[in-house]
Amino acid sequence: MSRRGGLDVIVVGAGVVGAAAALAFARDGLRVALVEAREPPAWRPEATESDAIDLRVYAFAPDNAALLDDLGAWSGVRDARAQPYRSMRVWDAAGGGELAFDADAFGRRELGWIVEHALLVDRLWKALPAAGVQLHCPDAVTAFAQDEQGGSVELQSGLSLRARLVVAADGAESKLRALAGIEAPRHDYGQRGLVAFVRSELPHQATCWQRFLPTGPLAFLPFASDAHTSSIVWTLPDDKAARLLQVEASMFLGELEAAFAGRLGSLVAVSKRAAFPLRLQLAQSQAAGRLAVIGDAAHAVHPLAGQGVNLGLRDVTTLRAVVANAHQRGIDPGSPQRLARWARQQRSANAVSAYAFDGINRLFSNDAMVPTLVRGPLLGLVGRLPPLTHAFWRHAAGL
Repeated sequence: MSRRGGLDVIVVGAGVVGAAAALAFARDGLRVALVEAREPPAWRPEATESDAIDLRVYAFAPDNAALLDDLGAWSGVRDARAQPYRSMRVWDAAGGGELAFDADAFGRRELGWIVEHALLVDRLWKALPAAGVQLHCPDAVTAFAQDEQGGSVELQSGLSLRARLVVAADGAESKLRALAGIEAPRHDYGQRGLVAFVRSELPHQATCWQRFLPTGPLAFLPFASDAHTSSIVWTLPDDKAARLLQVEASMFLGELEAAFAGRLGSLVAVSKRAAFPLRLQLAQSQAAGRLAVIGDAAHAVHPLAGQGVNLGLRDVTTLRAVVANAHQRGIDPGSPQRLARWARQQRSANAVSAYAFDGINRLFSNDAMVPTLVRGPLLGLVGRLPPLTHAFWRHAAGL
């Protein structure tokens, strides 16, 4: 076993959240190691209408764009292919009012951006070497231990790393979280998120569209390849999602057009279809001694508000502030007491968001009479009260 110490931070997991965390700590002058099981494929701009395209996209919030800008990665994302959206339209299939958000009303050029997962990871990874991050890939954690001075991880390669702070960013099935003894109870929704790219007869108008159906919400997110291409995220019961993955494209598109009430006209498929299971999962704590837990390792939420990656990057922002403050003062950045305070505040904020999304999904994803009678007028009421509309958007935007 080869042992390496002298590190300030070890980050395990190099997706969007883990790579951003490693880059942030390194930019702040800390010695950082990043462990990842596999190198991501390079992002290719020509992979827009083929099986090679990554179907995962995010509604990226302004506060997290500012974080990536500070890390020197946002310009590379924005200039490559980030679709700004200027408005949002939300309505219920059962009728009632429509909830609308518009950039002009908030005095902004855009409300946010629709960005591909693969592009975000690609640009963050490209920034890691210049920041001095030690990348261990491909590699994986096999053991974790900690004491009063630091934490150690043993890797599949035979290497042992030791640092004053260890960060678990290795996803919802986090091995590092489990090795630390942190439980993460899970509630499966019995739903899947069906994703694909489609081209619509009418332009997407730089607008995020979401229609609530008894089976779950259907979202059309504008995509930057052209003014008629959108990414769809369709929440469906498991059995219906499985069926729609198998049917011919014409049948799938027919059901999709009907579910969306023809809002953007006729549709053409421009990608494969895929679906992923939906769950609510919250780690019981976001810290254990010198271990901090962030991103999907700490919280998996319903995708109806597109906030999963945004919540994870807010973990990065708040943890970075705590660690940077300690580093600047010359004190221990991995202090268990300091991490415990951060974890209590951050888990509370994440739990509020997670259960809010859960409540919205329960209210709108059913055809019971009382919720059906209430939800449409409720959307209309919020839409007629600008202070409420502003408050909802500012919370989602992290402002």
